[in-house]
Amino acid sequence: MMRAIANQRAPRAVGALALGTRQCGLFQFAALALLSFLLASCATPKDVQHHVIISVKEQKLALLEREKLVAIYPVSTSKYGLGDWRGSFRTPLGEMEIAQKVGDGMPPGTVFKDRRRTGEVVGPNAPGRDPIVSRIIWLRGREPQNANAFGRDIYIHGTPEERNLGLPVSYGCVRMSSNDVITLYEMVGLGAQVTIVDAPLDKVVPDLADGTQIASTGRRGIMGR
Repeated sequence: MMRAIANQRAPRAVGALALGTRQCGLFQFAALALLSFLLASCATPKDVQHHVIISVKEQKLALLEREKLVAIYPVSTSKYGLGDWRGSFRTPLGEMEIAQKVGDGMPPGTVFKDRRRTGEVVGPNAPGRDPIVSRIIWLRGREPQNANAFGRDIYIHGTPEERNLGLPVSYGCVRMSSNDVITLYEMVGLGAQVTIVDAPLDKVVPDLADGTQIASTGRRGIMGR
């Protein structure tokens, strides 16, 4: 009789164990889903308000906010022309985005090598010096014509050679003055759209095409109004 009772209890125990296993699995799934949601909500939101447009033809950078012109800055693109193949030292064209930003809080002229501070600070137009300084805005290509941009370390970055801004003198990156790149860095976020074109800005910036006036041409760029 004891054996019969044991045989009756065994299926119930197995069923309870299976139910407990299913409940545990559901709990783990719910916990993972909640964790994923929390991580996603804590992630830095993509910047969809700002758009950077760089004219290689004019060696100028326009910053747009909600597609309205905010400022125009002088820049320098590659002395070797346009392209994206590895080892070309050329500036890529097309649609890109801001992938990473380096240099939070660093003083103007801070020197970077391999995106790390060297401990040196270089002033504007320091003789014989041409390092990456102040801030790094690392670009990622969105199109086949600029697919190598991130791997080629194509940046918007500060340069001590401010006397050459407005001329194509870089090795593929987009150079700005220290003050200008710091201002841009503080305004744009990760994921912001960056477009590099071989055309005048007034062909691609609606406000300029509509005749928006220029208010000033100070060291912090040309501000639109």
